[in-house]
Amino acid sequence: MKIFSAILVALSVACACQAQPNPPPMRPPGVVPVPSVVPAVRDTANYLIHVEWKDAKGASNSLEVLTAEGSVQLDSLQKTSVKINNNDVPTTLKLNASLTVLGDDKGRLQMFLGRTVPYVTGSGPNGMSSYSQMSVGLQSTFIVKFGKPLVAQNDESGTITVLVNRLTD
Repeated sequence: MKIFSAILVALSVACACQAQPNPPPMRPPGVVPVPSVVPAVRDTANYLIHVEWKDAKGASNSLEVLTAEGSVQLDSLQKTSVKINNNDVPTTLKLNASLTVLGDDKGRLQMFLGRTVPYVTGSGPNGMSSYSQMSVGLQSTFIVKFGKPLVAQNDESGTITVLVNRLTD
C-alpha cells in the first residue's frame, strides 16, 4: 500500500509541475530588450496606364486604364470592324497588365496588348464565307519611370508607346 501511495504522490507532483506555466527566460542584468521592428508601410496610390499605338498608315489609337498596384484586364471592341460578305465583323482589343511598384519613381510593367483579326477561312454556297479570328499582339515586361513615355515596340507595322503616371491625392 505504501508503494501505491508513493506512486500516487509522484504522479500528482508530476501533473502539478506540468500545469505550471514556463517562466519567462532569464535576462542577464543590464541587458535591455530590443523592441520588435515593424516594416515601413509604403504609401498606396493609383496609377494611370496610357497606351498609344500608331499603325503603318499613321492612324493613332489609345487607351487609358486606372489601377492600383497589381493586375488590370481590359477586353473591349474596337470602333473599326472588318467587312466579310457585307457583314461588319468586330475586332477586339485586349490589355492584360500587372504593375509592380519598385519605388516612388519607377515600376515593373508586365503587359499584353493585342487584338483579334478576323480572316476568311473558306467559301460556302451562295457566296457566303466562313471566317475565324486570330489573336495578335505584344507580350513584354519592362521597367517604367512614372511620368515618362516609353516606346515598347517600333517596327514597320507601327509603334506602341506606354506611359504610366502615379496619381497623387
